[in-house]
Amino acid sequence: MTMTSCSRPVTRHSFAIDRTGGRHRRPGRPRRLARLTILATVLALLTASAMPGTARGAPSPQGRLSWPLSPAPSVTRYFEPPSTPYGPGHRGVDLAAAPGANVLAAAEGVVMFAGQVAGRGVVSIDHEGGLRTTYLPLAPTVTVGDQVYRGQVLGTLVAGHPGCPGPACLHFGVRRGEEYVDPLALIGEPSEIRLKPWEGDP
Repeated sequence: MTMTSCSRPVTRHSFAIDRTGGRHRRPGRPRRLARLTILATVLALLTASAMPGTARGAPSPQGRLSWPLSPAPSVTRYFEPPSTPYGPGHRGVDLAAAPGANVLAAAEGVVMFAGQVAGRGVVSIDHEGGLRTTYLPLAPTVTVGDQVYRGQVLGTLVAGHPGCPGPACLHFGVRRGEEYVDPLALIGEPSEIRLKPWEGDP
C-alpha cells in the first residue's frame, strides 16, 4: 500500500516568507503601539522641561517684599489682625536685631512720612499696588518725597520698642489700602499657626 503524504491547507498566517527563504513576523499593531508609547514619553519629557518647575533646587520667585533687616531676622511677635478697624491686635511683625542695625526698604517706593510719632522715629513708604510699609522705631536718614529702591537704608534701628525681648526690635507693618496685612505673607514666610481650643473640649 502506498502512503501519500497529506499537506495542511494553506491559510493566512502571521508569518511571511522572505526572499532568502526565512520567515519573519509581519509588522503589526504591537510594534506600532510601542513606537507610539516611546513618542508619547518623549513628548511628555519635553513638555515638562519647558514648563517652570517646582522641583527641589529650582529657584523660588522673589517675594513682593524683602526683609527690612539683613541678614533675615528672627520674628519675636507675629501678625495678629484686629477684629475691627480700631480693635486690639498686632498690626505687623516684630523682628529682633541689634541697636544701630540698618533698616532697609522692603521694596521700591516713595517716602510718605519720616519723623517722630509719640517720641519714636517712624518711616512710611508707598509702593505700587496700593501697599504701604511702616518701620519703627528708627533714626530716619530719608525725608518725605524721597524715592527709594529695594534694600536702600532708611535709617538705623533704636532700642525701646515695647515688649521686645531683646536689645532692640523693629516693628514692620504693611497696609493694602486701609487694611493691615501680614508682612510675612508678602515676604513668603509662613506665619505662626495658632490653634484655638475646640468648643466641644471639656
